[in-house]
Amino acid sequence: MSENFIERRSEPRDYIDEYYSVEFSIRENPYTYQFKIWNLSAKGMCVLVRKDSGILDHLKVGDILNMKYYKADSNPKHISKPSTGYVKTQIRHITERDQKHCFVGLLILENIDSDR
Repeated sequence: MSENFIERRSEPRDYIDEYYSVEFSIRENPYTYQFKIWNLSAKGMCVLVRKDSGILDHLKVGDILNMKYYKADSNPKHISKPSTGYVKTQIRHITERDQKHCFVGLLILENIDSDR
């Protein structure tokens, strides 16, 4: 992380390896985006997005999307036959990380489907 980054969360972060990445698309946008998950906690997770990414033009805090999550195996750096699931997810925050990136906070609301 950047030396200038200031942690604003008051709750402790609980890093888990249940999900490795998330994939989603927006109706108004023809692209599918896939991001590695960062900052996992009991209350949510984040993805790191470049500030010049077109996806930010289509995301707002409070949006609820069906996102496809990829579960990691026991080694978070290697995915072997990842199981996937569609999950109703809310955009919780869009927070500047540094000059080139921001964190998009995600909150899983309910499991829609798994191993689809």
